[in-house]
Amino acid sequence: MTGGSSHQPESFYLDLGEGRFESTRSTAGPWSPKAQHAGPPSALLGRALERHQAREGFRIARVTLEIPRPVPVGELTVAVRTVRSGARTELLEGEITADGQVVMLARAWRLAASPSDTPELRPEPTPPPLPGPQPPHGLRGANLDGYVSAMEWRFPPGTGFDRPGPGAAWARQRIPLVAGSADTPLTRALTLADSNWAVAFELDHVRQMVINTDVTLALHRDPVGEWLCLSAATTASPLGSGLALGRLDDASGACGQVLQTLFVAER
Repeated sequence: MTGGSSHQPESFYLDLGEGRFESTRSTAGPWSPKAQHAGPPSALLGRALERHQAREGFRIARVTLEIPRPVPVGELTVAVRTVRSGARTELLEGEITADGQVVMLARAWRLAASPSDTPELRPEPTPPPLPGPQPPHGLRGANLDGYVSAMEWRFPPGTGFDRPGPGAAWARQRIPLVAGSADTPLTRALTLADSNWAVAFELDHVRQMVINTDVTLALHRDPVGEWLCLSAATTASPLGSGLALGRLDDASGACGQVLQTLFVAER
C-alpha cells in the first residue's frame, strides 16, 4: 500500500461547541481505522491548553500526554483546568473523554517567555535538508487511509517508514486540526510528535506489539513554519521496555525534544 483515499476530509476535527469535537477519519491511526493516531488528539488538547485563560507573554514550554486507552474515531470532549498559577509559571491539566471514559490526559507547563538577551544555545547539528516532493510513503501492515495520508512526508533519499532507523523525516499537515480554526506552532508540533518512533522503526512492530504509552514534547522555542523535521532513535532492553528519543527541527534548526515510552509484547 502506498497511499490513502483521494477524498481527504477537510480537517482532523469539527468543532461541535462546548468542548465537544467530532473526529473525521483522517484522525485514524495506522493500526486500526477505528482508533486515532495520538497526534491529532494530542494537538487538540494542546489547543485547549493554549486557549485556557491565556496570558500575554506566556507560552507552553512542555506537554506530557498519557494514553491510558485507544482514542476512538468519534465524538470527543476536551476539558482543561489550572493546577497552579503563579506570577511567572503555570501548571495546567487537561483530558479527553469519549463515551464517558478518559482516553488521554495532559499536563503542561506554561511559562513566561525568556528575556530577549537570553543566549541562543543550540549544540545540535542541523537537520537533513528538506527533500523535494515525493510520492506517498507506504508503511508495512498499516491502515493508510487516515493520519498517514493526512500528513505529507518527505524522507532523505533511500529511506522511509519501512527502513529500520535511526531515521529522520520532514512532515506537514495537509489539513487543519480543527475546521475553521488556524493552527498554531504548538498544535503543529503536537500533531507530529507522536510519529517520533515511527520515523525510526527499530523494533519489529509487525512481529511484536509495540505501542507508546505516552508522549512528552518540550519546546525551548516555538517552531516556525508548516514543515517540521523529526530525527529519532530507539533504545530497548530484554525484560525492560523501549524508549524513543527525538529532536524536533524547523527550517532554522532545533526547537525541541520528543520522548516516548514504548510497551513491547508478544502478539
